[in-house]
Amino acid sequence: MRSISRRSLLRSVPAAAATVLSAAGKQSPAKVAKPGARFNPLDGIARENIKITDVKVTLLSAEIPKERQWYNPRTIVWKSDAVLVQVFTDKGIVGIGEGSPYGGPVEMKKYAEDFVKPILVGQNPFDVELIGGTPASTPVMSGSRVWAGVDCALWDIVGKAKGLPVYKLLATEGAPAPHVKLYASGGDEWAFYKNPENLVGEALRVKEQGYTAYKFRLGPDWRLQKGATIQNYIPMLRKLRAAVGPEFNLIQEANMRLSLEEALELAPALEELRFLWLEEPVRVNGSDAIDNYKKIRGVMPHVMVSGGESRPNRFDFKDWIERGAYDIVQPDCNVTGITEAWNIARVAHLWKKYCCPHDWHGGLTIMANAALVAAIPNHLVLEHNVTFSYLREGVFKEPLLAKNGYIDLPNKPGFGVEVIPDIEKKFPYLPGSFDKPNPDLPA
Repeated sequence: MRSISRRSLLRSVPAAAATVLSAAGKQSPAKVAKPGARFNPLDGIARENIKITDVKVTLLSAEIPKERQWYNPRTIVWKSDAVLVQVFTDKGIVGIGEGSPYGGPVEMKKYAEDFVKPILVGQNPFDVELIGGTPASTPVMSGSRVWAGVDCALWDIVGKAKGLPVYKLLATEGAPAPHVKLYASGGDEWAFYKNPENLVGEALRVKEQGYTAYKFRLGPDWRLQKGATIQNYIPMLRKLRAAVGPEFNLIQEANMRLSLEEALELAPALEELRFLWLEEPVRVNGSDAIDNYKKIRGVMPHVMVSGGESRPNRFDFKDWIERGAYDIVQPDCNVTGITEAWNIARVAHLWKKYCCPHDWHGGLTIMANAALVAAIPNHLVLEHNVTFSYLREGVFKEPLLAKNGYIDLPNKPGFGVEVIPDIEKKFPYLPGSFDKPNPDLPA
């Protein structure tokens, strides 16, 4: 595979994306804005006289069939959750969004009723940049995740009020690209001790489905699995590369589970096997966290390093971008809202970094992150969760379907999708945590 160094010549983003996805090498998106670019998504967009009348949060769940339940480090995930945010207006327009259910669905619903609704009723959705987003001062995760869902819903309202897709509103530096390239994100149904063959099997399945890149995890906690070490893991990576071929892109998700020493031990193998990127290799807390990421980047001239999926706003990304910890930033609209995600992508673009949003949950999250990717100039590819979930396609009247490794966004106002009638009856909330202890592992 032809390699590209991080210092390669700058090119236009579409060309750069195609090159990187085929060559699995580092390079940066162009920094200079195109002539005639808008500098804010609402520049030149006439304000409408419209008021918010209500905010409703609906909790949804769907049980995962036992044979498709997947591993967290120490647990098994048995259900999918979603937190649907709906914002109602006096013009009959209803905006939809989602806050990350990792904020705690029950707590998020209460926060919305106690704090968010009293603030929003009577406000104009066109003030989205003032009343949406995830404020840096929000003290609890449940609160910030609710505000993220509200922000997405407000953009949906603005798009519907103006008769424009959200991705067209967000595309301030050229025409949007609603034919959104995806990578398959999975690798949660294998373990060293039980079914390691599942890793290669899933990679081959997604390749057959038309994806050209596959991201996978480390399986259950290595400290609880006999023989799970970097040196035993590397032969599995070589087997995986041999199975999918040299042109198929591989992405290693580490979920901050490696030590710095383990990450540096793994890095040469990822270089040898021409991985596309290494995601969140080590923990991000501590005074040496950014330096650790820079050390890992420094030993991989071709493999990119990414992160940031849980960061709620541009201020939390600032040092990581400016000090060179990431090649790719990964905000998620159900954590940041669209307003902050757009600003994060813009800051990353100024520093010649890609923006490839985290996109792990269902259809309500896909609609927002796909709109962002379609609009920004420094996009590369969008994550597409391939673990089992009824909440991916089942929530919409006309689902956003992945076909041959792409999603085509509708040319309709707002996000261009509508939730099914009585959605809470089809997917009633199942109380309790989404995961349960893994009986195969010691407590």
